[in-house]
Amino acid sequence: EVQLVESGGGLVQTGGSLRLSCAASGFTFDDDYAIGWFRQAPGKERAGISCFESNDGDTLYADSVKGRFTMSTDNAKNTVYLEMNSLNPQATGVYYCAATRGFACYSRMDHWGNGTLVTVSS
Repeated sequence: EVQLVESGGGLVQTGGSLRLSCAASGFTFDDDYAIGWFRQAPGKERAGISCFESNDGDTLYADSVKGRFTMSTDNAKNTVYLEMNSLNPQATGVYYCAATRGFACYSRMDHWGNGTLVTVSS
């Protein structure tokens, strides 16, 4: 059984920072995997924010967050993080952690957490 549990969401002012965490169980960061973050803003479809692919060691970022968000993984703790800086109201939404084995980022994510809500006040 694979379980992903997000934490770290909350209310933050414009310009502030948050760090989200995704704790994985039943899933090891060994090889041929991808794990990342998605956001569903109010009234919008869920979209990829950041994702790490083990096959090439590449971390992908959506254009809207490049230079402001940083994703990292801690293999020993089976935990992935998303450091979010310079937040603005457009970053408001539910953030989901998602992972897959054997597929590339964003193409097919087999495992999903329940999400954590981030609200950025103006």
